Amino acid sequence: MKDQGNAVTKKYIRDIKSADMWSVFKIIADFVKGFDELGDLGPTVTIFGSARTKEDKKYYKEASKLASKLGECGFNIMTGGGPGIMEAANRGAHEHDKVESIGLNIDLPMEQVPNPYTSKELTFDYFFSRKVMLVKYSMAYVIFPGGFGTLDELFESLTLVQTKKVTGVKIFLVGTDFFRPLLSFIEEKLVKEGMIDKNDIKLMTLTDDLDFVVNEIKTSLDEQIEVLESVGLKDTTYYKSLSSLKG
Repeated sequence: MKDQGNAVTKKYIRDIKSADMWSVFKIIADFVKGFDELGDLGPTVTIFGSARTKEDKKYYKEASKLASKLGECGFNIMTGGGPGIMEAANRGAHEHDKVESIGLNIDLPMEQVPNPYTSKELTFDYFFSRKVMLVKYSMAYVIFPGGFGTLDELFESLTLVQTKKVTGVKIFLVGTDFFRPLLSFIEEKLVKEGMIDKNDIKLMTLTDDLDFVVNEIKTSLDEQIEVLESVGLKDTTYYKSLSSLKG
């Protein structure tokens, strides 16, 4: 453990000492790689959750089941590419040849090992560039129980939707027992003290009903198709990929 800690410290010091220009190039490379590989994706759902959830646990099984249901409907599944919930979701999607099972990994000294159930895999140097890719190309975010990283992704998603930096995206929390205390805190502290509006609570849906999540995402698909039609974008590749799943 001490050697691992020393390795992390040395990497941190090396990164600090590296030339700023080189860091900029690495950041640009992360974004170019993501845009190039993911820009042509069709309808996609991103599933977030803990890297530490074991295969025999409830939420691992539920994540795999949900991803399989969505894959059967023609939705690509995107995750952070690691073990736990991410592996479970890629595993469920991997059952269906007609969709992509995408893993966006992160270069970490511990914990993040690529799972074997991806059809498309990218590795990023920076959390922030990876996180952009996880949310940019998806029409829904599903958050399963997780730790600091998962909660960071949840609140990043909420902020993007709240500020309308992304539109037409639905956010689902799967795990009522796990997330209910968090929602109570949000209602009792953030809303009551005026940190957020009461309506902001409606930006996310807490449920354990996987079929409900699938049906809501399918409804969102129809809504996005109507929006694209209304602004004259029926000839775009994205419209065609969405409309191919309609019905």
